[in-house]
Amino acid sequence: MKVVAFNGSPNKDGNTYEALKAVAAELEKENIEVEIIHVGNKVIRGCLACGGCKRNMNERCVVENDPVNDWVQKMKEADGIILGSPVHYSAIAGTMKSFLDRAFYVSSVNNGMLRHKVGASVVAVRRSGGVPTFDQLNHYINYSEMLMPSSNYWNVIHGTAKGEAHQDEEGMQIMRVLGKNMAWLLKLTESNKDSVISHPRENKVYTNFIR
Repeated sequence: MKVVAFNGSPNKDGNTYEALKAVAAELEKENIEVEIIHVGNKVIRGCLACGGCKRNMNERCVVENDPVNDWVQKMKEADGIILGSPVHYSAIAGTMKSFLDRAFYVSSVNNGMLRHKVGASVVAVRRSGGVPTFDQLNHYINYSEMLMPSSNYWNVIHGTAKGEAHQDEEGMQIMRVLGKNMAWLLKLTESNKDSVISHPRENKVYTNFIR
């Protein structure tokens, strides 16, 4: 099994990365491969709201000059996905938000590519705004009909300078517990996928309240 994790921080090896590594360490103990992809230092434009991915149905965003389409395929091939972001004004970092908007919409309109995969979110924060950012990341997972493991608190870790997250003992425990629970859920779904019938995916119903 494989998990792909996305580091939305501009800093490649900052505290968001440390949080992802802590989760990954528990997964790797269970022989689950983890790849961490650095998103936050790339130039990723936002969604154009053009509907091209829905019309073309080719599992691709029409914007081709950045790595988003490659990452979409990595998400499709993975058994689990972890979204990691620092906090910018109590919200997801901008580059990460642009990536998530496009990748998850492409996945949704192309037959729900992420449906029933295991997904989790982690956040690194200096002081406050961690829970709102965690909530925002979880919206993508919930919308995609993914399965979400929990920890023993919200998946937020504190730190400013590189490596400070390790001083947040509770935060590190949260990441360890998340990794253990994610490994368990991944193995549970893998071992039962042939014996438990999945209901067919329903076509999305759109209701417009202003006409």
